[in-house]
Amino acid sequence: MIRWRAWFPALLAAGLCACPAGRLAAQQSNTPAPSAQPAAYVGSAACRDCHPKEFESYSRYSKKAHSSQSVKTMASKLTPEELRGCFACHTTGYGQPGGFESFEKTPELANAGCEVCHGPGRAHVDSGGDPGQIKATLAMAECERCHNAERVRSFNFKPMLFAGAH
Repeated sequence: MIRWRAWFPALLAAGLCACPAGRLAAQQSNTPAPSAQPAAYVGSAACRDCHPKEFESYSRYSKKAHSSQSVKTMASKLTPEELRGCFACHTTGYGQPGGFESFEKTPELANAGCEVCHGPGRAHVDSGGDPGQIKATLAMAECERCHNAERVRSFNFKPMLFAGAH
């Protein structure tokens, strides 16, 4: 006989329960804990050892994994302001402390990597993979920062909800 009382809290915490309390518990547990150190980016390669399947899928199938190529191709035709607009969505952490600065200074952050969606990963990596130190549950509003109606019209692309992730 399964002991539901023993397993139920674990199911709630993992977000595997369909009830609203389970979603609420999962959302609360997936919000990174505040840290004394400022958030810092580590680049997607830092995710590879602990998340090999996700990293392989991202690297092989995601356009995000190669997003800097389109920026590099167009850079000579863009104004500095337009280029900054590209960096905001096609790189990791642009404009944020410890985020992408340039292809020369921060090449490990040149593409739209894991941390674009999951947030800066330094605390997660330094903690040995503490799930409380990284964003695991994402909201559509976070995707719409880049995948919004204005960009769809401007670039004539159709964003896909689950495309290119893992």
